[in-house]
Amino acid sequence: MTTFGRKTAAATIIKLSVALILGVLCAAHPAGAQTTGKVYRLGFLGSGSAVASAGLVEAFRDGLRERGWIEERSLYIEMRFAENRLDRLPDLAAELIRMKVDVIVAIPAAAAVAAKQATGTIPIIMVMTSDPVALGLIASLGHPGGNVTGVAGSVVGLYGKRVQLLKEAVPSVRRVAILSNPGSSTRPISIDNAKAAAQSLGITLQFQDVRAPDDFDGAFAAMAKDRVDAIVVVADPLFGTHARRLAELVAKYRLPSIYANRGEFDAGGLIMYGSSGTQQARQAAAYVDKILKGARPGELPVEQPNKVDLVINLRTAKALGLTIPPSLLVRADQVIE
Repeated sequence: MTTFGRKTAAATIIKLSVALILGVLCAAHPAGAQTTGKVYRLGFLGSGSAVASAGLVEAFRDGLRERGWIEERSLYIEMRFAENRLDRLPDLAAELIRMKVDVIVAIPAAAAVAAKQATGTIPIIMVMTSDPVALGLIASLGHPGGNVTGVAGSVVGLYGKRVQLLKEAVPSVRRVAILSNPGSSTRPISIDNAKAAAQSLGITLQFQDVRAPDDFDGAFAAMAKDRVDAIVVVADPLFGTHARRLAELVAKYRLPSIYANRGEFDAGGLIMYGSSGTQQARQAAAYVDKILKGARPGELPVEQPNKVDLVINLRTAKALGLTIPPSLLVRADQVIE
């Protein structure tokens, strides 16, 4: 082989070696992966139980993975759940702060409020938080200010809309119970909105409190005594955790029911009108991504849920002896038969 031939062969080998090394590096760091070298620590603060929140957590993790964040490589997530004991939230928030987390993701409103009260500097991403302006978490949706941003869980007007939908589904309804946890930070907002709608529809509202699992039986007995025609279930982790028990009582007392969350509805509700919590958790991952890349939470506009769904369960309607008006069925995003 000539000298020129040997040089050409050597150059070819070097090029192939460089290409092989680059290929290995690309495989180790796929497109979008974070390669800054810093490992971040996230705090995840939930009001409900770890079991009931599993779908939200997985959706959040999926959102992070889609943006190249890999657990135990580019970030760690510290999970803390109050297990429906809202009085535990301040201590759990303080624990995350002591761990020097870079961001706190708080689900739902009660967790966001506890996190905000605990820190004014660590970025907080709220999820499933109704009317965060009224709760004092942000200045406005477009310009949150401070250290909180995220996804506003539902439009304030949805509870009034839920009362209206119950009336459309069951025109004979005259007395509706608002079932809620008095410890929930969004309860006053929900009740005020429901009151306005009920007054315009000629409906009498009854406010029924459930603070703990042991309160369910007494609450439903009280509603039966007062001849309640239907119930609106205000979103709360307590109801999500005990969705099956709630559904059993709804069926026992033959009460048409409407829910804000799919989890409680799927256990046996008549109507669900609300946004997807898992979709909101995915949206939260986008906020985390921006903040870890340098964005300021106060400058990131708060998003509304991407979509509000109307779902009607005709099996439940049949069990209750109800016929849902066709005018309502045609507007549903999903009809379960």
